[in-house]
Amino acid sequence: MSTLLGIREQAKEIYAKYSFYIIIGMRFVLGVMTFGLINYNVGFMKPASSAIVTLGISVICAFLPLVIMVLAATALILLHLYALSMPIALVAALFFLLMYIFYFRFTSKSAWVLLLTAAGFVLKMPLVVPVAIGLLGSPVYLVPAVCGTFTYYMLHFVKSSTSSLKGEAGGVEALTDSVMNFTKQSLMNQEMWVMVATVILCVLVVYGIKTRAIDHSWKIAEGAGVVTAIVVAVAGNIVLNLHISSVTLVISGIVAVCVGLLLEVFFLSVDYLRTEQMEFEDDEYHYYVKAVPKVGVTIPEKSVKHINERQNSEPGEAITRKRRNNGKRQEQNSMEHTEDLLLTRSLNKELGLGKDLEDKK
Repeated sequence: MSTLLGIREQAKEIYAKYSFYIIIGMRFVLGVMTFGLINYNVGFMKPASSAIVTLGISVICAFLPLVIMVLAATALILLHLYALSMPIALVAALFFLLMYIFYFRFTSKSAWVLLLTAAGFVLKMPLVVPVAIGLLGSPVYLVPAVCGTFTYYMLHFVKSSTSSLKGEAGGVEALTDSVMNFTKQSLMNQEMWVMVATVILCVLVVYGIKTRAIDHSWKIAEGAGVVTAIVVAVAGNIVLNLHISSVTLVISGIVAVCVGLLLEVFFLSVDYLRTEQMEFEDDEYHYYVKAVPKVGVTIPEKSVKHINERQNSEPGEAITRKRRNNGKRQEQNSMEHTEDLLLTRSLNKELGLGKDLEDKK
């Protein structure tokens, strides 16, 4: 534990010195992951799915707000869908427009939640981000989390139905059937709605328990949120006869708990053994306060001792130099003392204090 706390303090110092570069680097990594996963899963337009384009867009978005990265990811998805079928691209654009009306209205500054939620589903870790936002965020973050979940399942359907969507783009009637099928499958996907409910309940349970004044609330919240999510997903899987992998959910839950414990070390880290209960009142209220001290750790400072070879080889010269410095310091002190005496005498003379002393004598 002390090792992790020491790493945390060192990380804080490094972040304080190089926060600008660290933020840019994190945005670049997030951009590479986001655009790379999009190109890997729905890379229908070959020029846009190249590694050069992925790195180029990631570099540009690293210096811009995360909202721009969300819009760039949306534009990249629409380009790939346009290469597949223009009507499907138009329907997807309408879906994105409706999602972003709610997204920009409530949580325009939490773009990382939308991107990481979709990336978590792609990486078969759907519970990691809900647990993290339940610990660090608030229920408002559910809006981008739900948008990220919907985006993943929409693209998953396109990826799994590529051949049928291409084949139905021959005439007007086939085009209409393609659009209706895409719209129906995107909105009536039962697995998607089960996972949306799972994400919502997981975030609410984690946030609700985390904010309670109980010992080890973060640990209890992580475990309760993961168990709730797994139960809801498995129940929906059995009742609706879906194909949600229970093994994936369990592995994702274990990873989510590990991530939650790591976040607790870096963002909470309190000592429940030294908890204090305080009680006081004012004219209007009576207060019962529970104070839990934070765990602090001091990083030992490294002292570097410089060895001068010349001083070691000529000790007499060093002693002589030290004596000279001491003599100069004494002369300077005596001069300052003399100046103080002269100043005191002049002030006594000007203020007439010397005459009073002579009269008393």
